[in-house]
Amino acid sequence: MTVLETPILREVRSNHRSPAGVHLVARDYPKGMRIDPHLHREAQLIYAAKGTMQVTTPGGRWLVPPDRAVWVPAGLDHSLDLLADIEMRTLYFDLSWLKREQRYEGLTKEFVVRVSPLLNQAILALFDARNTEERTELLVRLVMLELHQAEDSATFVPLPHEPRCRRAAMIVLDDPTGLHDIDTLAREVGTSARTLSRLFSTETQLSFKSWCQRARVAAAIQRLSTDANVSVKQLATQLGYASVPAFSAAFRQVTGRTPTEFATHSVSSPGLTGRSSTPRRRS
Repeated sequence: MTVLETPILREVRSNHRSPAGVHLVARDYPKGMRIDPHLHREAQLIYAAKGTMQVTTPGGRWLVPPDRAVWVPAGLDHSLDLLADIEMRTLYFDLSWLKREQRYEGLTKEFVVRVSPLLNQAILALFDARNTEERTELLVRLVMLELHQAEDSATFVPLPHEPRCRRAAMIVLDDPTGLHDIDTLAREVGTSARTLSRLFSTETQLSFKSWCQRARVAAAIQRLSTDANVSVKQLATQLGYASVPAFSAAFRQVTGRTPTEFATHSVSSPGLTGRSSTPRRRS
């Protein structure tokens, strides 16, 4: 596994805005780029001010639109797939600095956070070249405070580790628009429906039905975040829902928003008012 260290050090040595133990890196990436599996000696808060990315860890896949950010602990294998042009703003935290945090124990696993307008502005303000050391330190404290209060797993699709269950999960993820019957799926991976159902519950803490719904909603999030022209009706049909209300209800159950509300807030990062300049999406 590749340990990425030198690129970070090279970029931050001349970055006087970063307080001791915290490094700031701003990069833009084109749509379609993949950053292969790697790990860092530092923990990361990865935020895309524009564009949607998919972050994959051994535990699952996270879809990260601009109103979310992902926390990746030090030493965790992860890869990134950039589903749109990305304006990435990443904070790297040395472990020696991080371990002084009162809530460090909560930062030893990966998770996605909902980016409030306050968190968005704090992250972006950290990259202001006019910052003083005192202002930067205050902004970092604000980011850490918001980080502890904003965990959100709605866009996470947990991946099972047991081989048969893993194969079944990948079949569904390869075609989330299909209506997958657990009996058929179980035969494909060489087990019984009862065993496969039990494995999904044990490995993902979700029932098979709930996991499939999460996978379908994740596919919907990806489309809504990257295709401004797709209508909610088209998406509902493509994902196999009987009607737009059925799709909206399933989507709201997972994300807490309707598809239209999610799209409005997810194409660009939230501003101070929480509004977006995204054109109105067709229903």
